[in-house]
Amino acid sequence: MKFTLKEYQDDAVREVLKNLRRAARDWHGEDRDNTAFSLTATTGAGKTVMAAAAFEALFHGDDDYDFEADPGAVVIWFSDDPALNEQTRWRLMEASDRLRHTDLVVVENTFNREKFEPGKVYFLNTQKLGKKSLLVRGFDPDEVDDQGNESFPEMRPDLRSHTIWDTIQNTIEDSELTLYLVLDEAHRGMGKPSKAAQRDRSTIVRRLINGAGSVPPMPIVWGISATVARFNEAMKEAERRILLPNVVVDSTKVQESGLLKDTIILDIPSNAGQYDKVLLRRGAEKIRELDAAWTQYATHQNDAAQVKPLMVFQVPNTPDHDDIGEALETIFTEWPDLPRESVAHVFGEHTTQKFGAHTVPYISPERVQDASWVRILIAKDAISTGWDCPRAEVMVSFRSAQDETHITQLMGRMVRTPLARRIPGSDRLNSVDCLLPHFDKAKVTSIANALMKGGGDEDTDIPGRRVLISPREMKPNSTVAEGVWKCFLSLPSQTLPQRAAKPVKRLTALAQELAMDSLLPDAGKKGHAEMHKALEAARLTFKDEIGEARNSVLTVEGLTLTADLPSGGMTFNDFFEAADYAVIEDAYKRAARILSPDIARTYAEFLANANDEADTPEDALIDAHAEIAAMGLVENIGNHLDAEADQLANSWFEDHRDKIRDLSDERQEAYRLIKGMSAEPQDIDLVKPQSQLELTMVRKESGAEEELPKFNNHLLCDDEGEFPFDPGSSWETKILETEMKRDGFSAWYRNPPRSSQDSLGVAYTNAGETRIVRPDFIFFATQDDGSVVADIVDPHGTHLADALPKLKGLAQYAETHPDAFRRIEAVTEINDKLRRLDLKDGEVQKAVATAESAEALYKSDIASSYR
Repeated sequence: MKFTLKEYQDDAVREVLKNLRRAARDWHGEDRDNTAFSLTATTGAGKTVMAAAAFEALFHGDDDYDFEADPGAVVIWFSDDPALNEQTRWRLMEASDRLRHTDLVVVENTFNREKFEPGKVYFLNTQKLGKKSLLVRGFDPDEVDDQGNESFPEMRPDLRSHTIWDTIQNTIEDSELTLYLVLDEAHRGMGKPSKAAQRDRSTIVRRLINGAGSVPPMPIVWGISATVARFNEAMKEAERRILLPNVVVDSTKVQESGLLKDTIILDIPSNAGQYDKVLLRRGAEKIRELDAAWTQYATHQNDAAQVKPLMVFQVPNTPDHDDIGEALETIFTEWPDLPRESVAHVFGEHTTQKFGAHTVPYISPERVQDASWVRILIAKDAISTGWDCPRAEVMVSFRSAQDETHITQLMGRMVRTPLARRIPGSDRLNSVDCLLPHFDKAKVTSIANALMKGGGDEDTDIPGRRVLISPREMKPNSTVAEGVWKCFLSLPSQTLPQRAAKPVKRLTALAQELAMDSLLPDAGKKGHAEMHKALEAARLTFKDEIGEARNSVLTVEGLTLTADLPSGGMTFNDFFEAADYAVIEDAYKRAARILSPDIARTYAEFLANANDEADTPEDALIDAHAEIAAMGLVENIGNHLDAEADQLANSWFEDHRDKIRDLSDERQEAYRLIKGMSAEPQDIDLVKPQSQLELTMVRKESGAEEELPKFNNHLLCDDEGEFPFDPGSSWETKILETEMKRDGFSAWYRNPPRSSQDSLGVAYTNAGETRIVRPDFIFFATQDDGSVVADIVDPHGTHLADALPKLKGLAQYAETHPDAFRRIEAVTEINDKLRRLDLKDGEVQKAVATAESAEALYKSDIASSYR
């Protein structure tokens, strides 16, 4: 893969491959069982990237996933749209370095093969299986179904020897091949077919899955979508099809990854009336300001790949072209530097359109992202199923309040981050704007709720995503002293550990980045040399165990059965034979998976070069492979190598910490991801926040709006130097007011409750799973000697199920970071009184570690009054 998969992507690929392995085994088994499963992931999770990794393993095998290639694998990728297929094909090539363009075949009307070729992905769409398609002429599933005829008509038009149905049938019936059907946007076409629409997608997809006439059902069906409930129900109803475990990607992890924008901003009129032009001007102002912000960001980062933000202008299905022309004039008036030729449309007419005085060309949806000259895109409904454009950052919709589905569909295609990563410290560049002139606050609530759920099957909000209505932007407070900012940036945040983290792989990735940035020349060679030293030390430490294991590698044991026919007696005798090259290589490959294929390869070369007793270099290499195969059988050697790799990687991170912080955001993010590739939580640096979007009004259950209280001295503020504070409880306000009155108080920070680089996180474990708690308040105080210190004060109720695990995490964090904070306190309200736990106190830490109830802790003598 050209991309390093996110942890949730890697986990999903692993589960998909488990299903594919079992599905192939069931299909080639005695019963020839058909199987199906689905992959569910929220929009923007990178489903195509996950598919690319799965195809690489399916066709070529993969040691990391312990997956052997299927030499007879054939994949049909089926979608509703040829343009979507072409976009998917391009993305697969972009993501994979093992899938060649010749392996990704678009099935055109001229396609004519007896069978599909193994090792290839064939792209089909609904239209190619329609009645008028040249690919299916000569085979009418309706006639076959109606007549009960199990044979194809013998006539083939256009000198075509095989229809596409022939090809599918022959491929399925070939015992050497395994046909996998991947349904993109699998929720489409799963409705009940009607007599009036026998040729709609639903009918075609169901026939493709379940078979038609003499064409048997698809052996293996893999559905991919953000909403696969309908697909799953259809598979349950299918006859003789085994359902494998569905693969569900955690939407929380997707949001935390930085691939999706954190904030969706909805702007609506304050009062009733016609506000088309008002909000259109505001939308044009927003896209102009975003263009300037991205330009400034690219200049600051010395990045030539500047984001060119796009505005989507959504119009009704039957728009007035003159009205659109007037709207374009409004946009150009607000953004006079915008070139007149920077407008395109994606109407179904596919022809150049005249909007007032403006002549606007058509562009196919999948080309918009790379067509940087397009800055204003005119659209009607959701542009296309599966279409997305990460640089689309503002939408102005002239749809009516009855069209909320069309609006949410299109907004759902605009949530990817333009650089596939979160911009450190900037809510503004991590958000997308939607302006709705024809909505009011009551009607916009349903859109906000839908966007919070991400368009998936789950009826829960995506943690970390915000949908804000008319927020205000907060920027760094000019009155905050530089010493406070320096203290803030010194505070250690923590990462989530990765379950499948491999220390040697982490070290190798770090070496590659350090060498790329010229921070550590020849880092790869140095890293391998250190690992070779570790393995040499292990050879001495575990010499006896390795010797026994080597004998088992080099010797094949078995039994010989001798039968005496006259007497009918049988005897068994042991035999021992020397292992041949193939047996040694198989054992070496298993060991390489444990030690890392790269380390095993270079260590084998190291051993072979040091072997003076071998007759030939080939013999020396075989001997080295046998030694490594034996080492792989000694469990402690793998653990020893992992410990050495972790120690070296952490040492390199510390040695180059300052230089890494001087790199661009993109390069820092690469190191940040590698540091997180650990089975244990890792300390990472905070980033200075540059922009935060906050609500200034809150809506009560009665529907009335109330202005939020504002406080001074926050690290970020509005133009008046104030920060709006939305307390979770009345006693949170008491805490804020109490801390601001303390001697030396300088500033405060409402820690963002989301996975951004400017949010301090602390790892804790709940029910065996590691999570991150983000303390609500960080306070800063200036001491008598002029130094600035930081305090964590975290208000949390004891009624929540994770209250005690969070306390344990904070206490452990305080124990392992004794000098980072002056105070770390957890506060709650008990019987209308505030109680605190001083988590830096050793006795409190011991009590928390063994406690069984958070409430009991606060009621005990180990806690004290908060005042």
